[in-house]
Amino acid sequence: MSCDGNGILDPQAMGSRQFLHLRELFDRSFKAARIGVWECSLPDQTLSWTDTVYELFDLAPQTPLTRNQILRLYTPETRRRLDEVREKAIRTGEGFSLDVEIITASGNRRWIRITACVEVADGTATRIFGMKQDVTAEKTMVEQLRQLAEHDILTGLTSRTRFETFFNEICATEGRTGRALLLVDLDGFKAVNDTLGHQAGDDCLKAAGHRLSRAVPKANMVARIGGDEFAVIHECVSTEHLAKIADRVVKGLNWTVSTPAKSIRIATSVGAAIIVPGHSSKDIFAEADRGLYEAKLSGKNGFRIVPPTWSAYDAAL
Repeated sequence: MSCDGNGILDPQAMGSRQFLHLRELFDRSFKAARIGVWECSLPDQTLSWTDTVYELFDLAPQTPLTRNQILRLYTPETRRRLDEVREKAIRTGEGFSLDVEIITASGNRRWIRITACVEVADGTATRIFGMKQDVTAEKTMVEQLRQLAEHDILTGLTSRTRFETFFNEICATEGRTGRALLLVDLDGFKAVNDTLGHQAGDDCLKAAGHRLSRAVPKANMVARIGGDEFAVIHECVSTEHLAKIADRVVKGLNWTVSTPAKSIRIATSVGAAIIVPGHSSKDIFAEADRGLYEAKLSGKNGFRIVPPTWSAYDAAL
């Protein structure tokens, strides 16, 4: 502890120690949060980094830096975006925050959040500086949440939420690309659940999703929209074309679920309707659902197509 000649504590020395202590805490906190500080002088483009930034790029501290070499570590899309916002910041003197993807010197993919400020003297930008933070874990979590929202966990097919969004969009879009909606329902699935158990039921749904995707490889979307209910959006040029698609689905989803004790036959009913641009998604879905009801009513293991209003369809085309 530092004292003056009279044994009194030196306030200046105490303040200096406190400052150094706070600086150490600051540096350690930034390192734990994977945040580093960077600077680029203008116009010579000389870079200065703290050790953490070197770590983010998998470079040894104090490695000589040139901006062109570092830019090669950014993916093309994020490099283009970075050039745009950086040029604007230098021109206007306003900072920015941008998430970019890099492929480090060791080949690791990483997401970095760049925060930048611009120092201006006499109306000219003299340097640009700020922080770089590793946000890879955050990006990964967001992507996982998006995947959960857009995909059915059990089958891996598109989720009902994503299906409804896409279906509403194409129904509201004017265009010349003909499409159709097919609603698919498994015949015999309840018996699998009731007789063989829910694990067998889950396996049956997984198999159905795989078979359905294989039956319509060129579909715009294949989704699970309910327990044993699926939906397909497929390009379609005529009722005859749609009939061929529906027939492939019926034949492709016809198999036997077997255990040592029992076998249950799975068949499929399909209802289909042409998507007429400008018609409400609710009405088109109701038409396909009516076709599905008629297919089941007539003995299942088949399909029914609800004819479109061709005058409206032709006008839309």
